[in-house]
Amino acid sequence: MAADLDELADLAGSANGPVVVSGVDLVAHTAVLRHLVTSPVGPTVALVLTDPPTDGLTVLREERGQVVEAGRPEQLADGAATGIFGGAVRVGREDVPALVAAARAVAAGRLPAGAVAVDLFEPAGQVARPDGAAGPVVDQLFAALTGQGALVFAHRVRLLVAHRVDDATGLARAEAAVAAVDEDRAELRLSVKEKDDFFTTYFVSTWSPYVTKVCARLGLSPTAVTMVSVAFAVAAAAMFAAGGRPLLVVGAVLLYLGFVLDCVDGQLARYTRNFSAWGGWLDTMADRAKEYLVYAGLGWGATAAGFRYGWALAIAAMTMQTVRHMTDAWYGVLHDEAARRPKTVGAGGGGIGDRLNAASTRVQADTGSVSYWLKRTVVFPIGERWALISLAVALFDQRVALLAVLTWGLLAFAYTGGLRTLRARWMWVPVLDTLDATLHRDDGPLAARLPVLRRPGPLLLATAAAFGSAVLLLVTLVEVPGSGSAASGWLHWAAVPVVLLVLLVAAAGSGAAHNGPLDWLVPAALRAGEYLFAIAVGVIGGAPPWLIFGYVFVLTLHHYDLVARLEKRQPAPPLHTATLGWEGRSAVLALTAIAGIVSIGLATLGIYLLVLFVASVVLAWVVRPVRAAQVPAAAGGRATR
Repeated sequence: MAADLDELADLAGSANGPVVVSGVDLVAHTAVLRHLVTSPVGPTVALVLTDPPTDGLTVLREERGQVVEAGRPEQLADGAATGIFGGAVRVGREDVPALVAAARAVAAGRLPAGAVAVDLFEPAGQVARPDGAAGPVVDQLFAALTGQGALVFAHRVRLLVAHRVDDATGLARAEAAVAAVDEDRAELRLSVKEKDDFFTTYFVSTWSPYVTKVCARLGLSPTAVTMVSVAFAVAAAAMFAAGGRPLLVVGAVLLYLGFVLDCVDGQLARYTRNFSAWGGWLDTMADRAKEYLVYAGLGWGATAAGFRYGWALAIAAMTMQTVRHMTDAWYGVLHDEAARRPKTVGAGGGGIGDRLNAASTRVQADTGSVSYWLKRTVVFPIGERWALISLAVALFDQRVALLAVLTWGLLAFAYTGGLRTLRARWMWVPVLDTLDATLHRDDGPLAARLPVLRRPGPLLLATAAAFGSAVLLLVTLVEVPGSGSAASGWLHWAAVPVVLLVLLVAAAGSGAAHNGPLDWLVPAALRAGEYLFAIAVGVIGGAPPWLIFGYVFVLTLHHYDLVARLEKRQPAPPLHTATLGWEGRSAVLALTAIAGIVSIGLATLGIYLLVLFVASVVLAWVVRPVRAAQVPAAAGGRATR
């Protein structure tokens, strides 16, 4: 208990970890606070309720799970509020100084414009308001914290009970509501995502919580379940590679069960509150690795069954899906940044982007409607991909499964790409300039030594690189009708160097400002340029299709590592500078094409990158955490609650 805000500031200032602040008027299940304290959405998380905004409680507006405005009801525009502050907030370690500053500002009466003054002599630590009403100090503290610029995420209460009360009658009602709920049963239901894809919602989540309960009783960790799901996917890939109707059906069943376990690992983490940056990173990486191993099994099986282009379809599906994921990830970053800066949204003049944004919001709010499920299904999420592959391979064969994935994936790519481009132009929010653009472009030392090319802009340069690689691949496929035959000499000596020059010109745009409304597409365009160039060089050099697939697969691991670290707010991979950069790797492959040793080049470079990836994983998730854990102990550090 803190007697006043100055004492709270002193306590928070002495802490060396996260701080949780709660008002005295909150009545809730214990699990509500446990969920708040362990929430993985961000370092600073506030409890958000849907109770009416009375008695001076702070109202807020959230977007994409982020609190973007907070204050008294009259301070937010009509209808803008989406909830009230629940009286409890977990403040991340990096935001504790902002909490201390907010507490001292409120105590001294230095509040943001429009806020009320604090009278610490009021009973129960309340705030004196000009109209005579009183409001809890914790609300003014929270408003001041958001006013300090702290990024606050919202934690909403579902199924469990949490209310803020100010009299005996409200207390009795809240306590009765708490007692009426089976806390454990509610927590098990809460382990399932509130909004998921159609297939996952109706064909997985209807029974996966029972598996989650069993895993919890067995003491399995989410990481262990992830590893079992990987084993199921690998077994399914092996069945697809072997072929034959019985094995294809068994593989389809194994793939479905592997996806169920892929959902269970997340549900188990939420049920047991066993979250970690390592677990989140591993789950992201495992999902992609499993999917692409399944593509490899399908490609192998289709080729073995006599289909000439089995591996080509697998390579195309993996490349398309990776570029899609890159656009998905960076559009999410763009949307989050736009939510944090709501006043800049619409600076582009509204128009069709404004209308699309409003329509999307309406559809997302209409949970369970036909339009809601169509919107979630048409983008071809992982549940639908797993379901499509399982059904297609069980009913038909590996070739049909790959063609189905490619067809639906390309249509979804065109749909999401078109709509997001229009909405992004309306938002007009730069994102790459707010981050390490060199890291997320995956530029290497060669790009750093090239002269900076600021015109015509990094996106056009990256798009030109992708287009040049695509043209080279098309010309190569025309010149090389057989997957294992050698290409014409002019491809070695003329076309490859010309396209490499185009790639290097795109690399020269690394130092230019990435602040255009569509520059969030630059990483995806560069991935497409590098992958298509590597595939074309592999075909020119007569490399085995499985080797080309393997090399691109290693590249996807490297790039998904960057994306996963971005999403989990982790630093760059320890050995990232040794990966040569996308332009450096392309230059090496171009030299191998000219020298006529493409297969050796792909194998050597692929093994080198794989070793670097594994070493980076060990350093980042094993060695460094152990060293970090030893430092406080050696320094005599203490933990503070």
